[in-house]
Amino acid sequence: MIEIVIEQRRRALGGGLEVGRVLPFAKHRMVGPFIFFDHMGPLDIMPGMDRSIDVRPHPHIGLSTVTYLFSGEVMHRDSLGYEQTIRPQEVNWMTAGRGITHSERFEHARAHGDHLHGIQAWVALPVEHEESAPSFSHHAGSDLPQWNDKGVVGQLIAGSAYGLTASAETHSPLFYAHLDMSPGSTAEIPDGYSERALYIATGAVELGGMRYESGRMLVLGSAASRLLALEHSNVMVLGGEPIGERFIYWNFVSSSKDRLAQAAADWKAGKMKLPDADDAEFIPLPEEPAPPMSPERFV
Repeated sequence: MIEIVIEQRRRALGGGLEVGRVLPFAKHRMVGPFIFFDHMGPLDIMPGMDRSIDVRPHPHIGLSTVTYLFSGEVMHRDSLGYEQTIRPQEVNWMTAGRGITHSERFEHARAHGDHLHGIQAWVALPVEHEESAPSFSHHAGSDLPQWNDKGVVGQLIAGSAYGLTASAETHSPLFYAHLDMSPGSTAEIPDGYSERALYIATGAVELGGMRYESGRMLVLGSAASRLLALEHSNVMVLGGEPIGERFIYWNFVSSSKDRLAQAAADWKAGKMKLPDADDAEFIPLPEEPAPPMSPERFV
């Protein structure tokens, strides 16, 4: 029933911001099209926090990013001109395609203090969409279908599952949902997809007679799966159809090693436009060996 258990690896991103990295993992690089999965926080940010905690402008190609918060607030600005605050139970869905840059800043926290806790995932694009035009969309309310059933409050973030479909435009078959589970409640993990997983963000659950604590991703087989919450738990369920091998270098994802090298060269040469409202600084290309780097680099 469970193919592999992946434990988050804590990574410091600077300025006091720490994440638990789950994907990519050397022994299991992707789940469907999901190629990157970071658990942000939880982190208490005090008023007046230094700007070093912010994620300065940086580039992406070949993927869609999806930010989902349990608590806190993040300001997004990108090279398409979008400026959008993201709050809990909302979604910023940004498709990089052939190239986009953006920043993520904690302006509300700096002014008022905040408790930051959420998930950022990357969804790799199919080959035919890797060089598509970049786009951005924000989704809240009816765009993200919700349900409440026997102690489980669910929210569909993207794709189709539980007989529902979310509004964000996706480019391959997938599902991504948040289950807020009361102690003793149960939930089915969607089937009908080749690859599936769940991530325990908080709490503890039982699956197949075994207890699993927070900070773990359970990659599932094809058999039907019913999850039991042993305590109040927040669980992310995700999956989809595989789209083929992908390479990663820094913030770039591609099916082509040459394309990664070109993206790195373009960023280093200043050829990728910065957000108009946030163009005074940026994250430089890492001083690392030349691309491409496989996901093992991030383990």
